[in-house]
Amino acid sequence: MLSLKLFRSLPFNSNMHRSFLFSFSTTSSLSTPINQSSTEETTFLFNLLNSNSNLPKYQSIYISKRASGATFPQRPLSVLNYFKQVGFSQAQIHSIIRQRLPLLFSDVDKTLRPKVEFFQQLGFQGSHLRDFISKNPTILTASLNKKLIPSVEAIKKIAQNEKDFIQVLSNCGWLLPKYQLFVANIAFLESCGVVGDQVLFLLKRKSRFFIVPQSRIKNYVSQAVDLGFPQNSRMLVHALFTIHGLSNKTFRRKLDLIQCFGFSKDESLQMFKKAPYLLKASEKKLKVGIEFFLNTVMLPKSVLVSQPMVLMYSMEDRVFPRYRVFQLLKSQNLCKEVPSFVTMLWLSEDKFLDRFISRFKENAEALLIAFKGHHLDA
Repeated sequence: MLSLKLFRSLPFNSNMHRSFLFSFSTTSSLSTPINQSSTEETTFLFNLLNSNSNLPKYQSIYISKRASGATFPQRPLSVLNYFKQVGFSQAQIHSIIRQRLPLLFSDVDKTLRPKVEFFQQLGFQGSHLRDFISKNPTILTASLNKKLIPSVEAIKKIAQNEKDFIQVLSNCGWLLPKYQLFVANIAFLESCGVVGDQVLFLLKRKSRFFIVPQSRIKNYVSQAVDLGFPQNSRMLVHALFTIHGLSNKTFRRKLDLIQCFGFSKDESLQMFKKAPYLLKASEKKLKVGIEFFLNTVMLPKSVLVSQPMVLMYSMEDRVFPRYRVFQLLKSQNLCKEVPSFVTMLWLSEDKFLDRFISRFKENAEALLIAFKGHHLDA
């Protein structure tokens, strides 16, 4: 039997304190004698509860109401024992209970086991299952039939191959209990022409988009349409992706930054329409890129307006190294006809190395040094 000293160390109110003491002082409340295993589980239970000294009031009340001889400690211990049987570590159990305290008083056979088995049937096994549940404990408190199963079915309709389905489900476990809002937002997006692989794109990269109030999504769509992305356009989803991630203030500030380099408002909007992710770049990256292309490469502004995607490349990993090679090719007259720098940027790494470094055997080392930006033996 655990000592009274352990009970008195609990950070709960006095009513709860009495409930805990009562349930343990009455030996008839235990259906079976406490053996070594159950004593360890009980110790872990109290350590788990006692580890959160700032337990929210509503959780304290919740435990106080349920900590009676009829449910405590049998049900919490059966919950802990079930989690251990599934293979959860103590740290994972602690995390799950801390986030969803009512789970301690769940009926294992009616509430927990069916949900765990449901996800096992979907393909979640071993550590994958345990990581998935410990990161998304809300799925254990949501209705299996009213929320989890319908949400999974909705995802299946969007992610139709097994790889996409598991990827989306693994990343969107927290979304499953929000079935009504989730499917309502999907329906609205589909009515705007965002369908099929476009919805899948958002689910993979910005799943929280699906649980914002629908009024906000309608506002995002209106903004995108006003900026020149019509409904039913395949570019609309990319505009929504960017708009959702930026405040109006930040969005306008980045457009103003582009215009500071002499681009008109229409030109800056045209750049955004051609490359919606352009405004997701940091202001520093935009500034460095525009300055480099206009002042160092000496590109006409019209080229950046028509091909703004070049501003999205990594300056350190792609733009600067290739520009050094571009300069060397021109200065050494290694090519009869050096292509434009923008053309060189489009090439994959392998094609670039093959066309502009490897084939110039006598100058390959110098070109590679220029490409790497340092001596080979540095």
